[in-house]
Amino acid sequence: MKRHFLSLLALVLAVACSPEKQPQPFSVIPMPNDVTLSEGSFNIAGALVTLDEKLDEASAKAVKGFVQTLKTVTGSSMNGKGGDGTVHFGLNPNLGVEEYYLQVRTDGVTVEASAFGGFFYAIQTLKQMLPAEVYGGEKVRADWLLPCVTILDAPRFDYRGIHMDPCRHFWSVEETKRYIDIAAVYKLNRLHWHLTEDQGWRMEIKKYPRLTEVGAWRNGTMVGRDWDSNDGIRYGGFYTQEELRDIVAYAAERNITIIPEVDLPGHMVAALAAYPELGCTGGPYEVWTRWGVAKDILCAGNEQIFTFLEDVLNEVMDIFPSEYIHIGGDECFNGDAEPDRPDPWDVCPKCRAKMRQLGIKPGPRAKHYLQNYVTARVQKIINDRGRKVIGWDEILEGDLAPGATIMSWRGTAGGIQAARKGFDVVMTPNSHMYIDYYQSREYDKEPLAIGGYIPVSRVYEYEPYEGMEPGTEDHILGVQANLWTEYIPTPEQLEYMLLPRLCALSEVQWCQAERKDFTRFDASLDHTFRMLDVMGYTYAKHMRGIIGMPGHEQPARSEEELEAFLKENPLR
Repeated sequence: MKRHFLSLLALVLAVACSPEKQPQPFSVIPMPNDVTLSEGSFNIAGALVTLDEKLDEASAKAVKGFVQTLKTVTGSSMNGKGGDGTVHFGLNPNLGVEEYYLQVRTDGVTVEASAFGGFFYAIQTLKQMLPAEVYGGEKVRADWLLPCVTILDAPRFDYRGIHMDPCRHFWSVEETKRYIDIAAVYKLNRLHWHLTEDQGWRMEIKKYPRLTEVGAWRNGTMVGRDWDSNDGIRYGGFYTQEELRDIVAYAAERNITIIPEVDLPGHMVAALAAYPELGCTGGPYEVWTRWGVAKDILCAGNEQIFTFLEDVLNEVMDIFPSEYIHIGGDECFNGDAEPDRPDPWDVCPKCRAKMRQLGIKPGPRAKHYLQNYVTARVQKIINDRGRKVIGWDEILEGDLAPGATIMSWRGTAGGIQAARKGFDVVMTPNSHMYIDYYQSREYDKEPLAIGGYIPVSRVYEYEPYEGMEPGTEDHILGVQANLWTEYIPTPEQLEYMLLPRLCALSEVQWCQAERKDFTRFDASLDHTFRMLDVMGYTYAKHMRGIIGMPGHEQPARSEEELEAFLKENPLR
């Protein structure tokens, strides 16, 4: 590793000292896992790009898209006339599906991979090695130089996820695609799409049209943190099945698989408003207008809910080819709106009869075992279609059927316990990976957030194997960050909360632990910020001493001023 950083330092010094044109410093995020920089550069403008005739259709399309981008930004035909050499994309079956080999010489470039993922990620690395204007879509006068380098790179984790919540606030198709675009730049390969919630049902289900006719709309939204308020503005939206398929295909072209979530049996008030017979009381129910967790959930003692869930999930699986289907399972018994009201399953005659039928003994854990019954039946529906269940760590409570995958969000303990029991795990602890939390302790200068404090450095420092029992590490499939949107009403704020924490996340997911270096990462953000400016993304600038959204930016307080402020106004 020392050799790599000395080479990088030498290149930076060469740029500073030489009057000749030089490539920009090597600032790729996530940092490739094996990099050797050398002297010299290659001018890619006008170079001839060639493809191995054995490349699959998706890989060939990705390469041709890259060539078109270069034609546009350089103004060159990319046919070799006037260029310095050749850029060749060749098939190498000895590499992993997301692994790539990249060599830049003074006379050309060689790219090798075995599959689409590897070629796609090699292109992302090449683009980050070029001037930021490569992301702009317009002809620009620039030094289109690549530094001479040899890279052999592959991700640390197979699952590299980001989460999107269109239920609390709805995001259009184009806004969703922008979210996918920036995730692809930083080599993420999963989008966990949270499509059902108390506050809105967001996907068309043809067999149950009222899910979107009724469940996709709420009669207002609470204002700020005033739990009893309502702005009186009807709010909602949903994706048609045609739109869902379009987004799935769009993501696939960027090597991103979308994992849909149908959260059950809790977080279902929007569905209950549409079909009240599925609840314990029969309603009436109303799509929730406030945040927090509702008491009302699907009635586990009502056989009709399993017909409903099977119908819904079959339509979902027809749209989404993902190996995993997320079934939620969180916060079924955490309803905070009516603290004095018992949980419906504790008092519902049908649920109590089902517990007796199943031999579940009365007691405080009874409803958790009843939830396991619901989970197991849903798991069979999904398994029968050749898919796998993934759910929040609450589905571990009680007895969980083999084959499920756990998403550990309440810290890391659930993931550690799941791995110990032999379940696969995606780590997404709210201690490091909840990027709806404040990015700065100067919360008075920030847009309103749900609370907490997770700066870029906190995301970056996360080590997924920490605390794992020896021999259980292989159960960690990967890492995901979650971005819930209760307090995020605009696309600009969504991007602001995402960036640059997404960049730090990418290095946790991609880089081997010994390759992570926060000082190097921080320096690389200068190039990332230029890229984001060119692409038109909104991003937080805390790392550069500026706090707040565009139009409200302010210099950061000194450490002494901040401590005095927090003493009088502690962050909650």
